[in-house]
Order: sequence, then structure tokens, then C-alpha cells
Amino acid sequence: MGKAAAVGTAVVVCAAVGVAVVVARRRRRREAELQGSAEADRKRRAAAVIEEVERSLSTPTALLRSIADAMVSEMERGLRGDIHSQLKMLISYVDNLPTGDEHGLYYALDLGGTNFRVLRVQLGGREKRVVKQQYEEVSIPPHLMVGSSMELFDFIAAALAKFVDTEAEDFHLPEGRQRELGFTFSFPVNQISISSGTLIKWTKGFSVNGTVGADVVSELSKAMERQGLDMKVTALVNDTVGTLAGGRYMDNDVVAAVILGTGTNAAYVEHANAIPKWTGLLPKSGNMVINTEWGSFKSDKLPLSEYDKAMDFESLNPGEQIYEKMISGMYLGEIVRRILLKLAHDASLFGDVVPSKLEQPFVLRTPDMSAMHHDSSHDLKILGAKLKDIVGVADTSLEVRYITRHICDLVAERGARLAAAGIYSILKKIGRDKVPSNGSKMPRTVIALDGGLYEHYKKFSSCVETTLTDLLGEEASSSVVAKLANDGSGIGAALLAASHSQYADVD
Repeated sequence: MGKAAAVGTAVVVCAAVGVAVVVARRRRRREAELQGSAEADRKRRAAAVIEEVERSLSTPTALLRSIADAMVSEMERGLRGDIHSQLKMLISYVDNLPTGDEHGLYYALDLGGTNFRVLRVQLGGREKRVVKQQYEEVSIPPHLMVGSSMELFDFIAAALAKFVDTEAEDFHLPEGRQRELGFTFSFPVNQISISSGTLIKWTKGFSVNGTVGADVVSELSKAMERQGLDMKVTALVNDTVGTLAGGRYMDNDVVAAVILGTGTNAAYVEHANAIPKWTGLLPKSGNMVINTEWGSFKSDKLPLSEYDKAMDFESLNPGEQIYEKMISGMYLGEIVRRILLKLAHDASLFGDVVPSKLEQPFVLRTPDMSAMHHDSSHDLKILGAKLKDIVGVADTSLEVRYITRHICDLVAERGARLAAAGIYSILKKIGRDKVPSNGSKMPRTVIALDGGLYEHYKKFSSCVETTLTDLLGEEASSSVVAKLANDGSGIGAALLAASHSQYADVD
């Protein structure tokens, strides 16, 4: 009886264990199924977000052509003086670009941010070109960026005077002549001549008292007098016009300059008789350099995504600089961050918890985006390290890294293609977009490009060039050259001081 009971108990225990094993297996299978279902659902949600991003950032060639047409229309409105034009089309008063014949000693001052540069260049004419150049960079103390106009310009003039004192014997100023300076001033200015302009407003962290509404050349000239520095400002230009001058000096076929850096702008050579708002005598050259200020362009044709709209709404200047916010280095990384944040929220891209660092605006900079985009390693190791540093996620799957690189590619491609459409619009405006109908040869046409975005983000610059070729067509594009004009604005200002020298007629 006892033995039978024991056997029975053993059978029951074995049965219970068997049931438990079966139940455990079923539970694991169910959990695996649920986990697989959850993972499949996550992938579906990620795919849906990516598909929408691809759609909203799409820039088919037909759309780029219509954007270029809209930009040409705004350019024409700006040249007529239409106050409602999206493009200011500022007259630069530069009607004589460097020819290569310039010679002598000239200085430049480049003020556009928290640092400024002073530069001197000895020009040797067409044969020797730039014989020698030297420059120094000076940091502006933070308190002077919010101080008085006199304090700021006295500091700048003192640095300039100190730089002049180091002028070596191999820099030659003809006896009896005054030193001449080209002043690159990259803040909004209402220019009234080649060597005068009143400040409209300070930007880039400056808030100096007593300068808005004043002639910045006069402010600098008075400061140089207080320093005992005998120097005349013969040209006031912005960085884009300076780049155009520097580009023309190196290549006589340069017709436009484009800055693609933290911000963006373009300048080009226009026929003076095509500027209805020009009221003075037509310049002898028949040409005038126009500063488009194209960053302010906006049109219902621009492919604005929800990410662009949200970024603009939260910016310091909502509704302004829309084109710039879509193509420049200040904003590309931020657009990528916003898309990754959407994927983190909607598709748990970085796990169940959204990384807190990803919530921080502008935590992902465009140089980081470029490094991730250019990672060609088999496991995207560089991209993974960047995500760890920026987002704070230690381990990311290869799938997450590939998704991130794809987003970088989409944002960079849209920006580059829109930039190319802008360049194409300038070529259309000046009639360099197609082969002449009379059968004559299309003249060689060079665009000088500068800015860290174009210089260092190779996938971006390559896309700009291939898109421009696509828009122009094979035959016309063979005559158009995009050329890097590295640091053109500094020497460009010195060259414009030379081409607008008070001694030009004497020479």
C-alpha cells in the first residue's frame, strides 16, 4: 500500500513537472512571439516615419526648376525696388572688379563675428600677382560686444595700428601716399556708396550702443584718427562681395560668388541697365555687383517639412531666412536631430526611453552630421561613437546606425539640391543657363564658392555640383565651373581697395 502510494505520488510529481515544463515553454514561445511582434511593430513604425521624411524632403528636378523660376522672379522684383520682394538685391556700389593689373600695398579689415582679421597684401600686377600677404586674427573681448561704439572701434583701430607697425621693408608704400583699406563688414548695412554705409542692426551676439544708424566707415575712420593712423577706407563690402572680388582676381571668368557655411548668401555681376532701381549715372564698366541676400528667400514651392516648420517656429527669427534654414550649416544638423527625435518617440529607435540629450536643440551640429554621413566603415563605428557622444546611447545596433546615416543623407541631399537651384537661378538671370540659340559658343562661366559647409562636407558639395550639372544639361554644364575660393573675402576686400583706390587714375 505504501509502495503503491509512493509510485502514485511520483507519477503525479512527474506529471506536474511535465505540465510545468510545457507551460514554461508555451510562455517563452508566447513571450518570443510578443517580442517578435513588438519588434516588427517598431520596425513598421520606423519605416512609416522614414517614408514620410523621404516624401517631405524630396526635391525632384522639376521642383528645383520651379524654385529657380520663383527665385528669378524675386530677384527681378528686388532689382525694381519692390519692398515686398523676398530678396533685397542690395546694390554694392562695386562696379570695378579686380583685373589682375593692381599693384601696391593694401590693407583689409574683416569684421563679421567674435574675431576680426587684419590683413596686408603686396600686389605685383599681372605678372607677379600677390607678391606677399600677412594677416593676424584678433578676439574681441565680450564686454566690447555690448559696450559703446567708440570703445569697439577704438579697440579695432588700435589692433590695426599695431599691425601696421609690424610692416616689414618688403612691403612698399609709394612716397607721399596714404595707406588704403578694404573693410569687410558682415552685418546688415544700408550702403550709400562704395565707401560708406549705415548699420541697420547688430547680429551675431553684438549689441553695441551708438552704432545703429551711423556710418560704420566714419566710425572706423574717426577711431583710426584717434590712434594717429593715417589710413583711408576706400571700399566697404560684405563677405560675399569680397569673395566675388577674390574669385575674379584669380579667374577672370568668375561671374558670381556663393557662401555655403554657417549661413548662406550669393553675389553676382549684373548689367547696370538691368537694375531699374539704380538712379545714378551708369558706371563706366556697365556692370554692378549685386548682393542678393538670398538667405531670406521663401516660396510655397520650397519643400518645407514638419521639422523645418517647428524649427523655424522656435527660432529667434520665425518666418525669416527660410531658404538659409534649409541649406546652411547652422541648421542641417538640427534638422537631423529633430527627425531622430521623432523616430525615438514614435518608433523607439534608441530603446524604450527617449535619450534626454536628444531633446536638446542644436546638440547635433552639422560637423557631427558630416562625420556620421561620411562613415564608410563596415560597422559604421565612427557613427556609433558620435551617437554615444551626442545622444548618450552607449550601444546602438547596426540597423540604428544605418537609419541615422540615411537621415543624414536625406537632409544633406535636400540642402545641396536647393543650393544648386539657387545657383541655377543666378545663371538664368544673367543668361548663362543654356547654350546661345545663335549657335555661338557658350562663354566659360565660373562660380566662386566659399564656406566651411561647401569646403569640408564633401558629400554636400559633390551633390551641389552634380545637381547643377543636371539642371543645366550636359552641353551648357560643360562651360560652367564651380570653384572653391577659400578665404576669398579677406583678400577680396584688399583687392577692392585697390580697384577703387583714390590713386587709380594716377596709376
